[in-house]
Amino acid sequence: MDVEQKSRFTVTRSSQAVAADQRAILLADPGFGRVFTDHMVTIRYTEGQGWHSHKVGPREPFQMDPACAVLHYAQEIFEGMKAYRLNDGQIAMFRPEENARRFRESAERMAMPALPQDLFLEAVAELVKIDADWIPEGEGSLYLRPFLFASETFLGVRPSNEYIFCVIASPAGAYFKGGSKAVTLWVSEHYSRAARGGTGAAKCGGNYAASLIAQKEAIGHGCDQVVFLDAAENKWVEELGGMNVFFVMDDGSIVTPPLGGTILPGITRASIIDLARGHGHDVREEPYSFSQWRDDAASGRLREAFACGTAAVVTAIGTVKSSGGDFTIGNGDGGIVTEKLRAQLTGIQRGTVTDPAGWVHIV
Repeated sequence: MDVEQKSRFTVTRSSQAVAADQRAILLADPGFGRVFTDHMVTIRYTEGQGWHSHKVGPREPFQMDPACAVLHYAQEIFEGMKAYRLNDGQIAMFRPEENARRFRESAERMAMPALPQDLFLEAVAELVKIDADWIPEGEGSLYLRPFLFASETFLGVRPSNEYIFCVIASPAGAYFKGGSKAVTLWVSEHYSRAARGGTGAAKCGGNYAASLIAQKEAIGHGCDQVVFLDAAENKWVEELGGMNVFFVMDDGSIVTPPLGGTILPGITRASIIDLARGHGHDVREEPYSFSQWRDDAASGRLREAFACGTAAVVTAIGTVKSSGGDFTIGNGDGGIVTEKLRAQLTGIQRGTVTDPAGWVHIV
């Protein structure tokens, strides 16, 4: 192994890195979340000492005690972000400071130490640089997964005194198996994603664990994703299993459910709102009920609907299924506004469209 000291990080290059020809085979069809790069970043936190032991090293398993706190009390958070290869060969990330901000807010909600923004950004950049050869060509990207978990060995119900921050990376193709075609949703009537005062606005693993049974139910009904209604009245549309949702009306206005502690404040969501307003759309963050959704789709008032997130980017919603019946949105295959916003957003991310807001960060 080749060891070097770089900034705050000790860098140890893997002696078992995947060969270039084998890597090319893997990158030809990486899928999503099943192929991983050669290295990872780790930083440790100890109460009274702070953040220490900054390392970039070979990707390898953690050795954990059976009483490790995260295994019992789920004190864990994560982020999802991407690195792209631009036409000029440079590597860029999209609004990484927003991921750092949300990561800090998630940590605070989960009673965990907040990682400083500059350290978060440096850690992610170090991994991107050392594993740059894993970034796919064309429409692919390198999906980055920073996460933080409680690592202290104890069984008392309290916040941990020790944590491990880690970043791993996975080359990514399309999130949905069908590519960019419109997806089909199942409306969950028996399960809720989050309630007021809960952890809905934090990006923690527990939120996703609680959603898996509803997602399984959606797949059982032939759907790609589940959509959750509010926990109090089981009436208002909130978000999908892992994405925010938007509705495009016949007058060009756009509606998206408001943030209020139960919905994850998506970075793609915030970007879409800014881009849509820049195109002159009246974007309203207001409650929208499932019955409104169904009625507006039937009357033609609702022309398009789409989901958005880091992994899926912008994906049209074609059909919605529920125990009360199915309905189709527009022609069932997306629409002009959805495609316009997707094209602009992906163009900014990949450097082919002007970035007036300074969202793109060159690594």
